[in-house]
Amino acid sequence: MHRMAYWEWRGWGAWNDTGHPAHSRVVVCVHGLARQGRDFDSLARALSPHARVICPDVAGRGQSDWLADPMAYQIPQYASDMLALLAQLQQSGPISTLDWVGTSMGGLIGLVIAGQPGLPLPVPVRRLVLNDVGPVIQWQALQRIAQYLGRWGQFDSLQQAADALWSVSSSFGPHTPAQWLELSRAMVRPLPQGGLALHYDPAIAVPFRSAYSTPESVTAGEAALWRLYDQITARTLLLRGVQSDLLAPATAQAMAGRGPRAHVVEFEGVGHAPMLMAADQLAAVTQFLLAQ
Repeated sequence: MHRMAYWEWRGWGAWNDTGHPAHSRVVVCVHGLARQGRDFDSLARALSPHARVICPDVAGRGQSDWLADPMAYQIPQYASDMLALLAQLQQSGPISTLDWVGTSMGGLIGLVIAGQPGLPLPVPVRRLVLNDVGPVIQWQALQRIAQYLGRWGQFDSLQQAADALWSVSSSFGPHTPAQWLELSRAMVRPLPQGGLALHYDPAIAVPFRSAYSTPESVTAGEAALWRLYDQITARTLLLRGVQSDLLAPATAQAMAGRGPRAHVVEFEGVGHAPMLMAADQLAAVTQFLLAQ
C-alpha cells in the first residue's frame, strides 16, 4: 500500500452546490521518468477553466510515497495506480469525458490504459496526447538517460540544482533562466542535514537499467506496445521535438499511419521532450483537447 499525490486544477466556480466538482470533463496529465506533476502548471492553468485537470506525482516522485520494492517502479504498477486514482475521482464527481496528456513515461502509461478496452475506466479515453514517445524507443536515448538517472547527490541551493538539471535537460527546449528555475523548484526537497536533493527515489533507476540493459531488451517489448497502440480508439495527437533522440521520425510516421492514426505536430529547436510551456506547444495541446 502506498500513497500517490496529485495536483488538481479547476477554474473559479468549479464546484457545485453539492460539494462535488462541477466539471465532469477530466484531463489527466502524467509526467516523464524523473519529473513530477508540477511540470504541467502552464498547461493546467490554460485548461482549468474548461476541465478538471489532474496532475499526479507518479510513485517515487514528488509528493508521492517511495515504493519498498524498487522493481515495482514499472509501467504496470503506474497504470494500476492511475486506475485507482480515476476510481477515486469518479467517486468525488462523475466523469463524463476523460482525456490524457502524457510526456514520455506518462505517454507510455496512457498508451497502456487507452490501448486496453477492458480496463475498469469510468469512461473510455476520448483524446490522447503522446508527448515525444511511442512504441519504439531509441537505444541511444535510453543510454543517455541511464548515465544520470538516480546518480545525483545533494545541492547547496536551488540555483545549483537547476544548473545541474539543465546540464542533462537542455533538450527540453529553449527556456529563460527564470522559467527553468521555476521548473526546477518542485524538483528538489530539503534534506534534514541541510541542502537539497532531487525529489525522486534514486531507486527508480534499478528497473530502468534492468529493462534496458541491451538493445535486444529494448526491442523485445516493441511488438506488445504496437499491439496496444493499434487498439487505441481515442483520437490521438503525437507531439515530437524535431531534435528528439528518443522518438525517431520513422516511428512518428508509422504512428500516423496505423492504429488511431495520430496527428503529428513537431516543434523545431526542441529535443526530448517538449515541456508544454511555449505558446505554440500550449496552443497545439489546448486546441486539440478543447475542439468540439
